[in-house]
Amino acid sequence: MSSAPTSDWILITENPLSPDELSSWVIRPNCGAIVTFSGVVRDHSKARENVLALEYETSTELAEQRLRDVVDEARARWPAIEAVAIHHRIGRVELSASTVVVAVSSPHRDTAFEAARFCIDTLKVSVPMWKREVWEGGSAWSEEASPIVNARDQ
Repeated sequence: MSSAPTSDWILITENPLSPDELSSWVIRPNCGAIVTFSGVVRDHSKARENVLALEYETSTELAEQRLRDVVDEARARWPAIEAVAIHHRIGRVELSASTVVVAVSSPHRDTAFEAARFCIDTLKVSVPMWKREVWEGGSAWSEEASPIVNARDQ
């Protein structure tokens, strides 16, 4: 039996993300596992070298609802997870800064790893998020797009 209520923290924000803050937030006294994933801006993509930043756009309300769907599906598949936090940046995100952070706590590591992996993989295909790559002298929308699916279909 859980000694703490389950909790979710879903956020779409223009503010910098803190993987450490999310990792600390998901700590629960009955959990021996915390898995945190942070996706950061890298200096290249499949189409381009020398990427300096990314710019993300979305409908915040729709994106937060789709993230809620991801968390709900993760909870249905892994009922033992305690806390889940998913934050995604919008606006301009500089090189090496976090664009998305997922943190999950559970009593055991297998559940935390599996649920965290599901959350990041599923949000990538179920949350409508447009990404623009920025480089010296130009920018373009990323061509790394895929059809949007429902979280439960993953």
